[in-house]
Amino acid sequence: MLDVFLTVDVEIWCDGWQNIDEEFPAAYRKYIHGPTPRGDFGLPYQLKVLNDHGLTGVFFVEPLFSARFGAQALADIVGLIEGAGQEVQLHLHTEWVDEATRPLLPDVGAKRQHLRYFSRDEQSQLIAQGAAMLYAAGARPVNAFRAGSFGFNRDTLLALAENAIAFDSSYNASMFGPDSGVMPGILMTEPAACEGVHEYPMTVYDDGTKALRHVQLTSCSFGEIEALMWQALAAGRSAFVLLAHSFELLNPAKDRVDPVVLDRFRKVCAFLDKNRDSFRSAGFHGLVPNAPPRQPSPLVSPLYRTGLRMLQQAARIRFR
Repeated sequence: MLDVFLTVDVEIWCDGWQNIDEEFPAAYRKYIHGPTPRGDFGLPYQLKVLNDHGLTGVFFVEPLFSARFGAQALADIVGLIEGAGQEVQLHLHTEWVDEATRPLLPDVGAKRQHLRYFSRDEQSQLIAQGAAMLYAAGARPVNAFRAGSFGFNRDTLLALAENAIAFDSSYNASMFGPDSGVMPGILMTEPAACEGVHEYPMTVYDDGTKALRHVQLTSCSFGEIEALMWQALAAGRSAFVLLAHSFELLNPAKDRVDPVVLDRFRKVCAFLDKNRDSFRSAGFHGLVPNAPPRQPSPLVSPLYRTGLRMLQQAARIRFR
């Protein structure tokens, strides 16, 4: 059996930092509910499809925005996820720190885009406050974390351990992972223990161009995802971590559904439902960590599948 983590980052952006108080209500509707002429294709839709297939989703919810806009919107998001019986975990985008109406940290007068730009003590404080916000909003105590834009470092793991958060999923070998200070000199592709925390890295693969890509609905075809899951199972991998966002089924303007990504999402869910004898839809609550003794090379996808995906992506751009 291969544990497959369907992870969804839930976050809200106002498409800039000007007039954000006026922009927030519309941004909330777009990023959370996803209204389109065909219906809503945001977070509630994703929850319904997962539940229709009996699958577990891990929803990494960003709570710091509520330090500017109030607790009700966060409570509504948490209520949707908890009400669907799905898993709420912690996600932090530190661009919100200087926007808070009540200071989250002393002497933060400008934006720091990534959590890794904060000291270990500052990271620990932000993690503690974010976890408390989610709990106050109605979530169960969190035990997993993902840094916004994967911008973490080794201090992040120490800060998580200080806050009794046992799992992290911030390591992305195609982005900040290799220079995070976690397992220096080793490309991390499988779960491992570090600084008292169990790291569950994003699944990455060589797409035949010698470049690493992480597995994400908007950037990988279903054919690639399906083949990579079978490859990971055959290779005896212990975890497969896939990324989506609460707004990922929409076009960039977030006013229409993206039919290609919608099709990928539906197919991934149907595939996991059909192949329960091989793949286990997993979450972090109650998870017994499984850390293999070595870090294998990234998965590999043949160049012809990359070519097919490029054609599909070009069609997406043309019709969105």
